[in-house]
Amino acid sequence: MNVKATTLPSGVGLIEVKGPLLGEQEIAELRTAIADYIDRHWRRLLIDLSEATYLNSTGMGVLVSAHTSYAKREWQLKLCGINKHVNLVFAITNLRKVFSICETREEALKSFS
Repeated sequence: MNVKATTLPSGVGLIEVKGPLLGEQEIAELRTAIADYIDRHWRRLLIDLSEATYLNSTGMGVLVSAHTSYAKREWQLKLCGINKHVNLVFAITNLRKVFSICETREEALKSFS
């Protein structure tokens, strides 16, 4: 898996996840990238999962923790590009109602206030 963190010209932090989110190393990469944005007080973060092939419960826990951290600070965290395999995890856990999820990156960027 590959986690790439960048800052977009619009001032939104972007984390792109590629491949499966299963092992300790992949989970640690994602956790570190999210923590870096929180530590730098980055108030708007988009996590693009369009190239994530699988997400286990630990990976989901990292996303839930990120959502909680952003929500308690009244910051914005959005997810986009969730494919059918990853979407199944969100549907089973009923977390689609918790997260702000957009179909595309463009849609997500437009939705930030």
